[in-house]
Amino acid sequence: MPIDDQVAITRYRWLDALRGLGATAVLLEHMTYRFLPEIRPTWFNLGNYGVLVFFLVSGYIIPASLERRGDVRAFWIGRLFRLYPLYVLTIAVVLVMMPIQPLRPNIDPIGHITMLMEVTGSWAFTEPMWTLSYEMVFYLLVTALFVAGVHRRSGLFALAFAALSVLVAFALPTRGLLGGPVVPVIVLAVIVASLGGVLFGTGRVRTAGAFGLGALAIGLIVVGSRVPWQGAMVLAVMFTGTVIYRWERGEMSGMWPVLGVAFLICLTPFLKPVTVNGMANLATVALAGGTFWLFHALRRRRIPYALAWLGLISYSVYMLHMPVLRLFLVVSGNPLRFSWPVQLGLGLAALACICGVSWLTYRFVELPMQGLGRRLARRRPAPLTPAPERITVS
Repeated sequence: MPIDDQVAITRYRWLDALRGLGATAVLLEHMTYRFLPEIRPTWFNLGNYGVLVFFLVSGYIIPASLERRGDVRAFWIGRLFRLYPLYVLTIAVVLVMMPIQPLRPNIDPIGHITMLMEVTGSWAFTEPMWTLSYEMVFYLLVTALFVAGVHRRSGLFALAFAALSVLVAFALPTRGLLGGPVVPVIVLAVIVASLGGVLFGTGRVRTAGAFGLGALAIGLIVVGSRVPWQGAMVLAVMFTGTVIYRWERGEMSGMWPVLGVAFLICLTPFLKPVTVNGMANLATVALAGGTFWLFHALRRRRIPYALAWLGLISYSVYMLHMPVLRLFLVVSGNPLRFSWPVQLGLGLAALACICGVSWLTYRFVELPMQGLGRRLARRRPAPLTPAPERITVS
């Protein structure tokens, strides 16, 4: 492994630990419905907390990864080999389990090719996959901004999407407007054409491709998200992570966009009835932001082994815990019929199974595919540099 890759991995271990914490929070949220539900917290949402931590981490590291590479094609090769192998494996596991666990309704295979099922009107094969749609939207948007040369205005984008989430909450229905078998096909065609223009075109073709990616990303967020105001809020949270990255590097003079985003995304649940209670939403956002800030402040300290290990297998835990948990429940039966000590024992056994399976998939699926992606990315020719910045104030 090259020295610069080793330095990057060492530098960002605290982010891996945060991923492990986020994955564990989502896992516990889903487990406490089935084991010891009386211990499930009600004053904040454990699952949303984990997801917000994930989005902050992605917002911090994804633009940094693209800018460090300076090569859009190498960036996409890395992302595809990072996400898709385990993603495809998870879908295969869910399909194999169909005799004991029926598929969720309204699953569109075309929507899953792009990972954009959540913003094209399709249910995902397994519940946690919905966040991958917003990850992919963020990649499309960050790519467009990088090619256009306006990627450093992170504070403006964070505030704009936070304000958009408030506006959409009042102006649009509480459900997404997209659906049907044609939408995923159109989205796939636009991505192929636009991303192809960005990756392989030059001049006006590349610029047009970037515009197409940006327009598609924003359109899907506004009218395609299952809960439209939350879709815009997710992008606001991600760009907030980018703001923190730029502030750390001295590219921004203040953290005022973070405060503005926090205010706006906590405001909506108080002004309009939505699916998240206002006070619980406020506590969840505060906890997620505080957790990220604490780890950021301690980023140069040594990471505890348990957190570091959870960070390594976090993607596998996140993707596979629901199929493994359902299979465990088929074997064990409903834990709620037992006393709490038995429920606790079964819960610990389920955790052990999930972590064991996740370690195997990390070791034999994720690691080899990531290594292959890095080797392919290093074979790329000279980096494709973004257009020059016209405005330097973030």
